[in-house]
Amino acid sequence: MFRSVRLPTIVTWLLAGLFTLTQVAYAGSSNLTAPMPLVQAKIQFLERWDVDHLNNILQVQAPQNFGITTTYTPARNAVNLYRVTYSSVIPEMGNKPTLASGLLAIPEGQSTSFSMISYQHGTVYGRQEVPSFPDNSPETQLMIAQFAGQGYVLIGADYFGLGTSTEPEGYMVKASHQQATYDMLLASREILKQKNISTNKLFLAGWSQGGFVSMSFLQKLEIVGEHVNGTATASAPLDLNTLVSGALYHPQPNAASWLNSIFILSAFSFENYYTTPGLARSVIAEPYYSMSKAAYERKDYKGVIPTDLHVLLRADMFDPLSFKRSVFGNLLSKTEAYKWLFHSPVRNYYGEQDEAVPVVDARIAEKYAEQNGNSWVIAISTGPTDHRGTFARAVPQWKLWFDTLSR
Repeated sequence: MFRSVRLPTIVTWLLAGLFTLTQVAYAGSSNLTAPMPLVQAKIQFLERWDVDHLNNILQVQAPQNFGITTTYTPARNAVNLYRVTYSSVIPEMGNKPTLASGLLAIPEGQSTSFSMISYQHGTVYGRQEVPSFPDNSPETQLMIAQFAGQGYVLIGADYFGLGTSTEPEGYMVKASHQQATYDMLLASREILKQKNISTNKLFLAGWSQGGFVSMSFLQKLEIVGEHVNGTATASAPLDLNTLVSGALYHPQPNAASWLNSIFILSAFSFENYYTTPGLARSVIAEPYYSMSKAAYERKDYKGVIPTDLHVLLRADMFDPLSFKRSVFGNLLSKTEAYKWLFHSPVRNYYGEQDEAVPVVDARIAEKYAEQNGNSWVIAISTGPTDHRGTFARAVPQWKLWFDTLSR
C-alpha cells in the first residue's frame, strides 16, 4: 500500500539491550486476581531524527505519500527512536507466551515529563511496514514528525505477526490487538522510568485498522481502570461485519480494489487465532486459495489475486443467510469495537469520499453512543477526502485537540 521513503538504518544496542521490567503484569486474563508473569523487554536505538528531517516529512513527504496538502504544526525538537521488543501473551491461544515489537519515540530536550500518545497503525502489506521500522512506514513517520517533534512521547505496537514477531498475523483479532497494545504501553512506561522520564497524560490514536485497534484498546484500558485523556481515529472500521457485508451486498461506486485484502487477511487470521481449520478455504475460491495464503504469509506467489470479490470468494459468501450462518460470518459479527459506553472523550474522523470505510460505518460509534445516552463519542468529517487523505487531514486536527486536553 505504501512505498518506503528511506532505507532502514543499522541499529545499535543501548544499555546492553535488556531491561527486566519489574512490577509490570499482564491483564489479558479475565481472572485479574491470579498470579501474573512479569513483562520483559529490550530496546534498540534506531536513530535520531533532527528537526529538519521531521519538517521535511511534514512539508514534502506527507503530501507525496497521502496525496493531499494540509498544514501541520512544524517540529520544534529532535526525536530519538527505539525499537522495543517485549513479552506478551496471545489470549485466543490460552495466553500462549510470545514476543512482540513496537516503537518508542522520545522527544529530545530538557523536560523529563511528557504527554504520551499510543498510535495504532493501519493495515500493512509488508511485515516490516510498521512503527518499529519507521523508515518503512510513512504513517508512522507523519505521527513522529507531528507529535514526537512537538514534545509528545509516541509509542506504537506492531501487532502480533508483524515487526519482529514470528507469529502468524492476527489481523483484526480483537483480544490479541488489545493485549499487544496494552503490554507495549506497560513496557514503554518501565523503559521510560529507567530513563527518569514520566508521562502525565495518555492519548490513543489510530488510522483505518488502527482505528479499530485504538477503540478496542480504549475498552481494555477502561476495564482495568486506566484513565485515557482522549482517543482519536480516522477511517476506522469499527464493525468488521458491517464493512464486509457492505462490500459483498452493497458496494460503494468508488469501492477500493484492495478490499480483497480484508477478506484474505481476516480469513486466515481467524483460522489461525480462533483455531478453526478450513475457515479460509470456506471463504476463498479454490483457484485462488494458495496464492491468497501466500499473500497472507507475505511470501512470493505466481499469478494475480482478483480484485473482483465475485471471482475471489466462494459463491455462498454472496448468499446473506448462508454467510450469516457460516463460521466466518459468526466471527465477523463479534469483531466490533464500539458497543461500549465509553467514559472518556472520543473523536472518530471520517472522509466523505473514503473508498474503504463508508460514512455510515465511520459514524457507527457516534450513533450507538447517542442511542444509549452517551455523549462522549462524536464523529467529525474531514470533507471530501479519500482513505489516505482522511488520515492526512485528521492528524493536525488530532494535534490541536490533544494540545487542548494536555493543558
